[in-house]
Amino acid sequence: MNQILYIDTQRLELIPCSLEVAQATINRDKPLLEKLLTAYVPDDWYTTEVQDFLPKYIQLLADDASQLGYGVWLMIRTDDSTLVGDLGFGGKLAGEKAVGEEEVLGREVLEIGYEVLSAYRDRGYASEAVEALVNFAFTQLQARKIIAHTPENNIPSIRVAEKVGMKNVGTVKLPDLPGVNVFKWELVK
Repeated sequence: MNQILYIDTQRLELIPCSLEVAQATINRDKPLLEKLLTAYVPDDWYTTEVQDFLPKYIQLLADDASQLGYGVWLMIRTDDSTLVGDLGFGGKLAGEKAVGEEEVLGREVLEIGYEVLSAYRDRGYASEAVEALVNFAFTQLQARKIIAHTPENNIPSIRVAEKVGMKNVGTVKLPDLPGVNVFKWELVK
């Protein structure tokens, strides 16, 4: 990966979540976190879904610093330096083998997720950030396919996947969402 440490979009700066930032988040050390990010951090940041992934992410970065960029990214609104959400990948390229898709067998695959804090939703931040990070994955990380999973009732997440050009390739069951139908989305380079 090239040493790109951030991505600028029209309204956002996307910053890969460093080990120090992840640890400050887990420790709920808001003054340190705001200092590290040079951004305001809303209190509801500590209740986001990414909090469940951060312990695993901290271990990934501690074991292999080259994971930076393949994990959590933070969305900072540029007009007022406010953390408005997060997005990212689940780790380095996985080489997923998709059933019935021989043309992508063995290619590098990243799974993307995204979340915007409730006060900043419905403003297009997720679409703007996901589009930029997908482009980064294809151009800088040499990904060949990006996948996403959205619960069938999460219309805003579905719209983001559609806006960035992902195709719904079916419904799956995920162990961490029992009883919920989940759409699988793909975007192939």
